[in-house]
This record gives sequence, structure tokens and C-alpha cells, in this order.
Amino acid sequence: MIAHMDNPLAEVFGFPIENESKKAIYYRENRLCPFYNRYPNCTKHKTDNPLGVCSINHNGDAIITCPSRFREDWIILKHAADFILKDGTRWTALPEIKLNDGNGSSAGNIDYVIVCYDKDGNIIDFASLEVQGVYISGNLRNPFRKYIDSPTVNFKWMGRNYPHPDYLSSSRKRLMPQILYKGGIFKSWGKKQCVAIQKTFFETLPQLPKTTKDRADIAWFLYDLVFDEPTKMYRLQLTDTVYTEFNAALSSIMYTIPGNVNDFMNILQTKLDEKLTNTPDTHSVFEII
Repeated sequence: MIAHMDNPLAEVFGFPIENESKKAIYYRENRLCPFYNRYPNCTKHKTDNPLGVCSINHNGDAIITCPSRFREDWIILKHAADFILKDGTRWTALPEIKLNDGNGSSAGNIDYVIVCYDKDGNIIDFASLEVQGVYISGNLRNPFRKYIDSPTVNFKWMGRNYPHPDYLSSSRKRLMPQILYKGGIFKSWGKKQCVAIQKTFFETLPQLPKTTKDRADIAWFLYDLVFDEPTKMYRLQLTDTVYTEFNAALSSIMYTIPGNVNDFMNILQTKLDEKLTNTPDTHSVFEII
């Protein structure tokens, strides 16, 4: 793993900035995505001016910020299929499937539905697969623009609002709602769920009670980007799989460990004391008209 203390850009249009091969230059110049984006070109944020950063450097790791980055060689689909695959069945993946609740209202789109079917094309089983990248805090557009204007392996960036992963927003704004709404429907149907996520992101979640593969409702497939020095490329690798039950996982994620109530009371007391001390006529503050 490469350590970059003054460069937030790990991969740009699919290639590390250390990679100056003809292929890497071709992808950068044409703003192409090598990870099976819906369109040949990168479309992240803006179609005409994409933010072509697949992953950023943080604490010595390459952190995936674009969900398309997980599509390398489609290994995420194979791992999810193995979770529900039965002998003699075939499988495929159907992308962006709309899911409705019992009232006919949309519960969102499922990234992929893994479908197992027999030789006659009849569905035997299916499971959901959600793919979760990491949101970014800070400004990533500025260092990206500077690098694209003058690509170099010695790129440095020490600008303001240095970009870093926002794990808390990633889990609360996206991951938890997906598990709560879409996952709840799949749980009621008795169908399995899969989550493709980076290991560093998973480690920021509350500790989830584990179970066996046979008893699991959810399979968490944990990946990392591993740098290959000869090719100067990052490779997506499965590093671990965690199996959990739906209700236990949801409870652990939604309900954090409470702090000491006395510590919170001390904070309130300090704030109240400051307010009363700095207010000349405390009665007028609460006067009822």
C-alpha cells in the first residue's frame, strides 16, 4: 500500500497517478471509465465535466468514493451469487430494479438483484445487492482540476478543505436507510441481502453480532484496494465476509451505545451557568407577555 501524505488522489479515471502508461493517459485524456459505467465516459457529478476520482488517499489506504469502482471484473456479483446459489442453478444480475412497498410507493432502486434460475429460465431464488462507496468531506474538485491540467507522478496538494472520507454521513444518510426500507421488505419476503462495502468503512460501523452463513439474512462483503507494484494498478480484493441477521444488524446500527447521562448534565449545567451569568436581568428572558 502506498502512503500519500500530501496527495488526496489515489485513482483518476481508473488509474493511479503513478501509472503513466499509454492506456492510463488515453483514459485520462478521454475521461473514460474502465469499471463498466453506464456510459463509456465517466459521468460522476457532471456529464460534461466529470469528477473522475475513483478513490482517494487517506491514512495510507485508497478509499473508494465511486460505486462504479466496485465493478472491477464483476467479482461483487459472483460473491453475492455464491451466497444464495444452489446446485444445478444458473445466475445473472439485474441492475437498478425499482422496489415498491405495500402501498405502491417507491422504496428506492436496488443496485442489483441476483437471480438464480433453472435450465428452463424459471426463477428459483433471488437476493439484493447494494453497493456503498464513501461520501467525501472537503473539496476534491480543486485538486482534481489542478492534476488534470498538468498530470504528474509528483503531484502535491496542500490546499484548503483537504478532502477526506465522511464515514458518518455515508452510513446515516445512505447505508442505514437502504437497510431499513429496502432491507425490511426483503426480510419480510424471506430473501437474502448482500452489501458490498470497503473494509475500512465497515470498521467504522457499530460492532454487528455475527452468525453463520446458513442463518444469515445479510452478507457483508468487505473489499479493499491492493496496490500491485509491477502493473502500478490497484486491484479490488475481497478481504472478509461477515454474516448477520437482519434485526440484530439493524439494532446495532440504529442505536448507538449511550454515553453517561451525568456527563451530559454537566454540559447543560455549564451552558446554563454561562447564560445566567451573561444575562443582566434573567427574569426578562423568560417573561411571559
